[in-house]
Amino acid sequence: MGFTYLDLIILVVYIVGITYFGIRIAGKQKTTKDYFLGGKKIPWWAVCFAIVAAETSTLTVISVPGLAYLTNLNFLQITIGYLIGRIVVSFVILPAYFRGELGTAYAFLHNRFGAKMKNIASGTFMLTRLAADGVRLFATAIPLAVILRGTAAADSMSHIEIYVLSIAIIALVALTYTFIGGIRSVIWIDVIQMCVYIGGAIAAIIIVAGLIPGGLTGAISEAFREGKLQIFYFAPEGGLSEFFKTPYTFLGGIIGGAFLSMASHGIDQLIVQRLLTTGAVTSSRKALIGTGIIVIFQFAIFLFLGSLLYVYYGGANITPDEVFPTFIVQEMPTGLSGLIIAGLFAAAMSTLAGSISSLTSATVYDYLIPYSKWFTEDNQVAISRVFIVIWSILLACSALLFMQSPQAVVELALSIASFTYGGLLGTFFLGVLFTRTKQIHAIPAFFTGILVMIYVILFTSIAWTWYTIIGTTVTVSMGLLLSYVFVRK
Repeated sequence: MGFTYLDLIILVVYIVGITYFGIRIAGKQKTTKDYFLGGKKIPWWAVCFAIVAAETSTLTVISVPGLAYLTNLNFLQITIGYLIGRIVVSFVILPAYFRGELGTAYAFLHNRFGAKMKNIASGTFMLTRLAADGVRLFATAIPLAVILRGTAAADSMSHIEIYVLSIAIIALVALTYTFIGGIRSVIWIDVIQMCVYIGGAIAAIIIVAGLIPGGLTGAISEAFREGKLQIFYFAPEGGLSEFFKTPYTFLGGIIGGAFLSMASHGIDQLIVQRLLTTGAVTSSRKALIGTGIIVIFQFAIFLFLGSLLYVYYGGANITPDEVFPTFIVQEMPTGLSGLIIAGLFAAAMSTLAGSISSLTSATVYDYLIPYSKWFTEDNQVAISRVFIVIWSILLACSALLFMQSPQAVVELALSIASFTYGGLLGTFFLGVLFTRTKQIHAIPAFFTGILVMIYVILFTSIAWTWYTIIGTTVTVSMGLLLSYVFVRK
C-alpha cells in the first residue's frame, strides 16, 4: 500500500489544523500565570488526558510496541506500580503544592529548605528533562524519517541527514503553538490527540489481525504459543543477583513503577505544571489518579499491538522502534495511514511542547522572577517567549545525540531520568515527611543520592526499574542521618 500523496496531504492538513486550533483556543496571554498555568482554570479531566498524552504519547506509540515485539507483555507489571505511585503522590506530596501561590514544583523546596535547595533541584530538573526529552523528540522523528526515506528527495540524503531534517520539522511546529498559546494550547491539543492516537492503535490492531491467517483468534493463539502474551514474571533463575538484574519481574515492576511514578508525577515540573493549572488540590488529585487508570489500559493496547506485529512479521529482524511506524507506512490503508501518522505527530509534538513550556516556566519562576529586576509584569510574557525559543533549540540539539543508540527509546528515556529522580524524590520526602531536616542536611543528602546513582547506573548491572527506589532510599537515609549528627537549633 505504502504512504501515498493522499496520506501526505492528510498529514499536512491535520498538523496545520491542530496547530491553528491550539493558537485559537489559547486566548490572551497577559501574565506568566496565564502563559504557564492557564489562569489555573483548566478542568481536571482535560488535565488528566493531557498528562497521559504528555508522558506516553511518543514513547508509547513508537517504542512500547517494539518492546513487546522483542519480548512480551512483562512491561505491563510496571503500570500497576504507576497507579500505586500516583495515589501516594495525590495524598502525600500534592497538597504541599497548593499551600500558597507556587509556580513550579521546586518553589515548595524554597519554602521548606531555602533558595539554594530550590535552585539546585530546578537546575537538575532542567538538565534531566533536556536529556530525557531529547530522546522523546528523537522518537517522534522516527516515523517521519521512515516516510522521508521513501521519497525521491531523500535519495541524495544520508541516514543522519534524514533524521536531522525530521527533528527540525517537528521542533519547529511544536515551537509555533507553544510560543503563541502557552500551556492552555498544549493541554487542549493533548486532549484531542490522546483520543486520536488511541483510536489509531485500536484500528492498527484490527488491521494487523485481519492480515494474519485465522484473524484475531489465530493471531492471539500464535502470540500465546510464542510466549508474547506473558504478563507476570516473578523470579528469574540465578538467585538474588539475577533478580536485581532483570527489569521486568513482578516485584521489581510494582515497586520500581511506584517509585518512578512518584518521582515523575510528584516532583517533575512537566507534570506538576499541568496539575497546578486546575487551581485546586481536589481537582488535581482526581486528574492524577485518573491518569494511572488510563495508562494501564493504554500500555496494554500498545503492548498487545507489538505482540501481534511479531506474529505478522514472523519475528523478522526489524529495529524495534521502527516496527510500528513501518507497518503504518507500508501496510495501513490509504488515508488511514496518514491520519494515524498525523495523530502520532501531533500527540508527540504536544509532549515536546509540554517539555518546552515546563523548562521555560522553571526558568522564569525559579530564576528570573526572584533574581532579575528587569523582569517585570509588562515584559514577562515577551521574555518568556524568548526562552521558549532557546529551549526548543536546545531540545533539538539534544535529540541528535541519541540517533545511534541501540536501546529502545522508552527504556533509554526512563534510564536517563533515573539518574536524578531518586535524589529529587528523596529530597521532597525529607521536606514533606520529616520536620527535623533542614537545608544543611537536604543538600548533601541530595548529592549523595545522585552520586550513588551514577555509580549504580554506570558500574553495576542492576536493572533500571530499581534505580529510583535506590536513589530515594539513599537520599532520605543520608538526610535523616545528618539531621541527627548536625543539629541546627
